[in-house]
Amino acid sequence: MNDKIARFFAERRPATPCLVLDLDVVEENYTALATALPDARIYYAVKANPAPHILELLVRLGSSFDTASVQEIDMVLAAGARPDCISYGNTIKKQIDIARAYERGVRLFAFDSIAELDKIAAAAPGSRVFCRILTSGEGAEWPLSRKFGCDVAMARDLLLRAAGKGVVPFGISFHVGSQQRDPNQWHAALAATAQLFRDLEAEGVELKMVNLGGGFPTRYRSDVPPTEAYGAAIFKALRTHFGNRIPETIVEPGRVMVGNAGVIESEVVLIAHKSADDDRRWVYLDVGKFGGLAETMDEAIQYPIHSHRTGLTERVVLAGPSCDSADVLYERADYRLPVDLCIGDRLQIHATGAYTTTYASIGFNGFPPLQEYYI
Repeated sequence: MNDKIARFFAERRPATPCLVLDLDVVEENYTALATALPDARIYYAVKANPAPHILELLVRLGSSFDTASVQEIDMVLAAGARPDCISYGNTIKKQIDIARAYERGVRLFAFDSIAELDKIAAAAPGSRVFCRILTSGEGAEWPLSRKFGCDVAMARDLLLRAAGKGVVPFGISFHVGSQQRDPNQWHAALAATAQLFRDLEAEGVELKMVNLGGGFPTRYRSDVPPTEAYGAAIFKALRTHFGNRIPETIVEPGRVMVGNAGVIESEVVLIAHKSADDDRRWVYLDVGKFGGLAETMDEAIQYPIHSHRTGLTERVVLAGPSCDSADVLYERADYRLPVDLCIGDRLQIHATGAYTTTYASIGFNGFPPLQEYYI
């Protein structure tokens, strides 16, 4: 937690749970990624955090935007972005929503099936389309395989068909998995992509763009490679597989742009044991899976959690406040909190700027959505 956020908590003492996010850190993250990948166009993944303050800042910085719904498109347009800076990157869209996006001027659409391609062709004629291929997700803490993408053979067939449906077969996309800790995971995906480019060119379809997806990590409880390491690995893979004919590239960062910019402050609601000989305390917070910490599912994303108390620590189980037995944050992971922790203490949950406010339920058990402050 930086001094700016710490000062906000100390001076304002906002009611918990709440997220406080430093916009200066977002700008630093954008600059770092743009420097690491100078030839790639940045399409911020709006789903990570669609706060107007963030979108307006990124518009000023020159970002483009990856959107998953018409509502996100409208948020981006309201922030001042141009329609030609928007990609409708969700591969699962209602045809009426494709038409609405088209009416708003969006001309770049993702797909991974013939049915989706047909919808785009009918509702957004003349648009550029890119096909998403499957990846293994190896090395990622939050894999994104199976639901999105198709195999390479199908992608080839779909892009050949696209040329005859009144849309422009523009490129290939993939996603190596969210919170990807291995910069070399782009290598295999780019090898497959380059082969697709060559195969399609032989059939008379010349693709122009590679969407490198997201996956760039933020630091949670352990170190991750620096952004420049990802830039170097990706450029090396592009040069290896495309030689001197490197296509236009775009990236879709979400977590790396806003994750480390935010801190959630939470209050300890209850500390309890499950039996007289239970050696681990259960610490219940006023924020849980349904209040914004959905990525603790299977303990995949492990947020750093800090207390103002500095004494001896012991292992704990951390859980949320709702009446749902699934609302346990960490039981297997080795989380330790001070022995003298008390009910009413406040804890800071770090690196929570991404995928928290938009995951918070509205009204489950009557709890209000997570409060947000952008400074």
